[in-house]
Amino acid sequence: MSIRKVATNFAVSKSLVQKLVNQQRTEGNLQPKQTGKPQFSYLTSASAEVKALVAAHPDATIAELCELFALKTGNWVSKSAMCRCLQKLGLNRKKKLGIVAKRRQKESKN
Repeated sequence: MSIRKVATNFAVSKSLVQKLVNQQRTEGNLQPKQTGKPQFSYLTSASAEVKALVAAHPDATIAELCELFALKTGNWVSKSAMCRCLQKLGLNRKKKLGIVAKRRQKESKN
């Protein structure tokens, strides 16, 4: 049967049928391929460093912890990654302004 006839019989596009034929030829199956890439974080193996940062700077905000982590390790992480890491470690964050943020507020007022 031609690719066009198969496409019309199953009400799919011709390109999909071509893709499936090529996949069957090269891989030997029609299983769906895995989507996305595995996520990598510098925080997965740095729990001791994060605990030390929180102990040294208990009033630091998550953004400040990201900056401190980048200064200490040279690897930048996002605020959401830092938040997930803190939740996994069971370290709650206070909702106060951090030391650095307080300094910035004072400097901006002057």
